[in-house]
Amino acid sequence: MLSRRSLTLLLASGFAAFSVAAKAADFDFTPEQKGRPHVGVNQKAVDALPKDYKFVRDGYLTVATSPFGAPIVVLATDTRTPVGADPDIATLIAESLGLKLDFLPVAWPDWPLGLTSGKYDAVISNVGVTEARKEKFDFSTYRLGLHGFYVRADSPFTAIGKPEDVAGLKIITGSGTNQEKILLEWDKRNKAAGLRPLELQYYDDQSSNVLALLSGRADAIFNANGPLAYEAAKNGKIRLVGTVNAGWPLKSDVGVTTRKGSGLAPAITIAIDDLIKSGVYADVLKRWGVQAEALEVSETNPPGLPKF
Repeated sequence: MLSRRSLTLLLASGFAAFSVAAKAADFDFTPEQKGRPHVGVNQKAVDALPKDYKFVRDGYLTVATSPFGAPIVVLATDTRTPVGADPDIATLIAESLGLKLDFLPVAWPDWPLGLTSGKYDAVISNVGVTEARKEKFDFSTYRLGLHGFYVRADSPFTAIGKPEDVAGLKIITGSGTNQEKILLEWDKRNKAAGLRPLELQYYDDQSSNVLALLSGRADAIFNANGPLAYEAAKNGKIRLVGTVNAGWPLKSDVGVTTRKGSGLAPAITIAIDDLIKSGVYADVLKRWGVQAEALEVSETNPPGLPKF
């Protein structure tokens, strides 16, 4: 688990901006989360739980998350409580299973070992489904894995979503990321077709990315959709012009991660699927401004991003 000092540093690095956003975009970053949707027990999901499974804490679903940023998951104003779209989903899953939620903030590199060693029952932290991860973990999908193209609010660009759309553009992305791989492949195809090459730009963090975009140094940002959707809602200075699945040209979505063979995944998938059907799921995504990431159905261990 993150130390109090680490949590404080994480908070200090970004919470001032989050407080502004809560007022501007009506996002709630208080630990009480009075507007959070709730559900009753889903007996179908409960019946699907393995009879021999022992939860980390009796009567609780213990879930780990890495508070990397709004609106997916961030620390609340008390500097301890994770809030955001993923915590809302975690709460609904626990309630569907007839359990209370024990939500633990952890550092991102720590979750795989913590999960396999039995420190928690599941990880709900924007974890993308990949074939390599599926060798060690089971997944129940709950959000589309989306990357978004964002431009200045006054930009002439209205749609970016395929290779030819990026020809000749200056695009900000993350070094060594899936989105960079997508852009490099698109650029390769464009060059082969005689189109102008694109220019990739790299900066240290999202604040630097947005500043570079607003100052005219780049035409667009292409990174994970959630944090950029929050940025757009916060200041109104950037806007979405297109999304691409994180696994392009294949599909790679975000899943609740459980230990391989633990038997939890089918029950969690049933719970999520019924949340989708009931409309509560849509309420959560709307609450955090990530409606574009909605799934039509939850799947257990679908095809994920292939090994490279």
